[in-house]
Amino acid sequence: MSALYFEDLTVGQSADLTRTVDEKAIQAFADVSGDHNPVHLDEAFAATTQFKGRIAHGMLSAAYISALIAGKLPGPGAIYLGQTLTFKRPVKIGDEVTVTATITSLDAEKARAVLSTVCTVGGKVVLDGEATIMVPRRPA
Repeated sequence: MSALYFEDLTVGQSADLTRTVDEKAIQAFADVSGDHNPVHLDEAFAATTQFKGRIAHGMLSAAYISALIAGKLPGPGAIYLGQTLTFKRPVKIGDEVTVTATITSLDAEKARAVLSTVCTVGGKVVLDGEATIMVPRRPA
């Protein structure tokens, strides 16, 4: 993992990351977050819902955005200041989630970047939003 400094960033720059949602990820997220909603963990219960089966936690997809920001754009040292999220479709076990972050604006005075954040499954948007992050400056 290599970090980009604020001075390395440009509007329009983007990166992506793909993760497959599996049973292990859903169980780990439930354990870490404490969100044991049966729509995520109990197939019999989930079958009675509008989703007709288990779905992943929406915040698991949001966590993949955080992984992209921390690992690629801009990378280690970036600090989240805010994130909006709109959940569009459910993510199911076995789905491959692709996260794309694109820089939409830069504030040189404050060393902040705003990124459009989108998660897709099979080319369809499942989550979108906007992240505001503080980016380290290049050392003098």
